[in-house]
Amino acid sequence: MKTVTQEETSLQSEVSALATPPSGGGGAKYLQIASHIEALINTEALRIGDKLPSVRTLAEEKSISMGTAFQAYYHLEGKGLIESRPKSGYYVRFNRRRIPALPAGVPSDVQSHNVSVKDMIAEIYSDIAAPIKYNFALGVPDVSLLPAAKLNKSMVHALRNTTDHGISYENTRGNPELRKQVARLAFNWGGHVAPEDVIVTTGCLEAINTCLKAVTRPGDTVAVECPTYFGIYQAIEALGLKVVEISSCPVTGLDLDCLQTAIRNFSIRAVVCVPNFSNPLGSCMPDEQKKALVALITRHEIPLIEDDIYGELYFGKARPRTCKAFDTSGLVMHCSSLSKSLAPGYRIGWVLPGRFQAAVAQIKRMQNISCPTLPQAAVAHFLQTGRYDLHLRGLRQALHTQCLRYTQSIIEHFPAGTRISQPHGGFVLWLELDETVDVFRLRSEALKQQIAIVPGKIFSASCNFSHCMRISFGKPWNEDIDYGLKLLGNLVKKQAG
Repeated sequence: MKTVTQEETSLQSEVSALATPPSGGGGAKYLQIASHIEALINTEALRIGDKLPSVRTLAEEKSISMGTAFQAYYHLEGKGLIESRPKSGYYVRFNRRRIPALPAGVPSDVQSHNVSVKDMIAEIYSDIAAPIKYNFALGVPDVSLLPAAKLNKSMVHALRNTTDHGISYENTRGNPELRKQVARLAFNWGGHVAPEDVIVTTGCLEAINTCLKAVTRPGDTVAVECPTYFGIYQAIEALGLKVVEISSCPVTGLDLDCLQTAIRNFSIRAVVCVPNFSNPLGSCMPDEQKKALVALITRHEIPLIEDDIYGELYFGKARPRTCKAFDTSGLVMHCSSLSKSLAPGYRIGWVLPGRFQAAVAQIKRMQNISCPTLPQAAVAHFLQTGRYDLHLRGLRQALHTQCLRYTQSIIEHFPAGTRISQPHGGFVLWLELDETVDVFRLRSEALKQQIAIVPGKIFSASCNFSHCMRISFGKPWNEDIDYGLKLLGNLVKKQAG
């Protein structure tokens, strides 16, 4: 007969206490239990190597079925937090305290300068979408995580029910039902939006482009957080604008003190930022900081172009609010899209332009009259049926698990000293390597082994991120992914010497 040690009894008591879901807690029972055990692991009440109560013990103590207890452990095992040992049970294998230091923030010199990133981006994007075995470059969820079959049903519905079978032009401002559904989504982030406030665009980047055209003229200066999505720099460069780069924290996002200095020193005509799970840092501005940002731009009458494309991809319990939620003067131009959460190829985006609605609508008319009819009708039907909310719940859970798994693999296979971001949403990791590593050169070596990455240099117009890279964790975790990261880690070690 096996003797249970005092230590094991103590651990079982701790798990039992913490695995008791709070009264009124929502969600499946196994998820409630798993999340509380995960909290024990993260606080190191359960340490790496500690044995968990047996499935039978957990089931008896929680008055749940063996199946529910197994589901809780399977869920934690899928995240890589625990492991099963044959004929022994479940043990803790990872916690967040193992994650290395965050990437260092880059101090900004707050200078206005021209933008020139198109050549670097053109070189990278010449092969970024090509078939490749280990593609860590594409910043979208894998197709397997998207509801293709249900979207197809909505597309068939649109074909059968749309006037003129979708051949005619759609309303310039967008499909009326789609605008109604977008207004409904705004409740998730605390917005009070009417359908007439919404203008549908061809993806989020068109929304950002249109907003920039509405509030700037060639030669004007805009403030942009650094690093940020390279598509924003492309838009600024194409419009002949100058940029002041504002330093950004990997946790809390745009530095308001730095922005205030820029506003004092330059004639800033617009501010562009990604407050929720920014690309590439993954930072999320706290609500109080968003409120302070809106107060700052309102005080100086400066439009804020807010890219909220990742806002729905949160890992926590609630969707983060937006800057638009604190806007009372109409200066926040809220841009978003379904390209990162539902259907990249449908190119459905939108903008809430606030006081600049007439200018944005006019530019939209001049650019392309209207967006394609059928994708709008299909997505409107998909949202109307409530399928989007159900899809998002599964997608968030999958991305959270993938984030942990990719992080664990990088810790195992990359050199000691590698710094890794810790996003609480989205699907990208930002890695800071030894300063001797040139990631642009590393990219060429990686491609020879069928590995695609995105060098950090393209996420800034001036700051030197030559030793940084962005890794997308949009693809579901498997042994091939782990092997690809191992190959990449070996290349990094080789270049670092």
